Amino acid sequence: MEPGSVENLCVVYRSHDFLVVNKHWDVRIDSKAWRETLTLQKQLRHRFPELADPDTYYGFRFCHQLDFSTSGALCVALNKAAAGSAYRCFKDRRVTKAYLALVRGHVQESRMTISYAIGKNSTEGRTHTMCIEGTQGTEGRGWRDQGHSRPEGTLDELGQPGHMTGLQWTRPRSGLTLTLTPAISELASLPSGCENPKPSLTELVVLEHGLYAGDPVSKVLLQPLTGRTHQLRVHCSALGHPIVGDLTYGQALGQEDQPFRMMLHAFYLRIPTSAECVEACTPDPFVPSLDACWSPHTLLQPLDELVQVLRAAPDPDPSEGGPGPCSPCTPLPGPGRPPPPPETEVQRASCLQWLSEWTLEPDN
Repeated sequence: MEPGSVENLCVVYRSHDFLVVNKHWDVRIDSKAWRETLTLQKQLRHRFPELADPDTYYGFRFCHQLDFSTSGALCVALNKAAAGSAYRCFKDRRVTKAYLALVRGHVQESRMTISYAIGKNSTEGRTHTMCIEGTQGTEGRGWRDQGHSRPEGTLDELGQPGHMTGLQWTRPRSGLTLTLTPAISELASLPSGCENPKPSLTELVVLEHGLYAGDPVSKVLLQPLTGRTHQLRVHCSALGHPIVGDLTYGQALGQEDQPFRMMLHAFYLRIPTSAECVEACTPDPFVPSLDACWSPHTLLQPLDELVQVLRAAPDPDPSEGGPGPCSPCTPLPGPGRPPPPPETEVQRASCLQWLSEWTLEPDN
């Protein structure tokens, strides 16, 4: 795969008010550190010097953020008014985002909603990470269900004490058998180290089963219905199917076993502002022609059909209670998005600061 460079910037959407770029993996959006020679902000300045806004610290207003390791669609507002309209869409939960990922193991349910509450990990040495409610840091422990001993029950039931026991998985290439612990029953009994957990929802659809470098993996489409820090990574890990290449929430492997990147990609983005519908779909990076280590063998759901459903889903217009500017047809199946809470004075002040400073938490 071609490494990131200042010149290597892919633009997938452009208008008078917005840009959507396909961010390279392992590239920061912005940084104040002089040693960061490659950031998305520097790529934008190189490609579009005339669009840089001197009123902002970084020159560009990023409408949301992606983790350093995550690739894909990222929207840039080109003026303050556009930034404000995008902010309102995010606040009112009218933005549609969908991600592609390769996760460890063969996920058995074809579609599911993940509803673990996510909070800040207060465990010493892990305070930069997130965790699920009722646990004390689940990340990095290597517990996963590889399809050999699937537990029975709903997702909510599986999150209760006493419902899941330790699982085992045999690594195909080495024959090494791993005990997949701790089980959820054990995690639930740990002293809580998860601060201020908030309700979090993620829709997951399985696209393909296959092998990555000889190990069983699933290709999935993930749609976050809430926007917690590291939400997709934490939810996949909590299911027992961590994202391939996730060194923070995934399983511990030898350095020689690590893939060249974390396999999480922001595939689809739609922001239905009052003036225009910003909509972008980026190329799928998880195909054998781009990564020979990925070998799919079972197709469960065609990706192009899901894209059509995403594009056809109506966008609620908060002023009229009806469809917004991007929408003609049927909504994506699922429980729907939680209603947005009323805006407080603190949130309003935060919005003004957000528009001026433009420093946001990552949203996956």
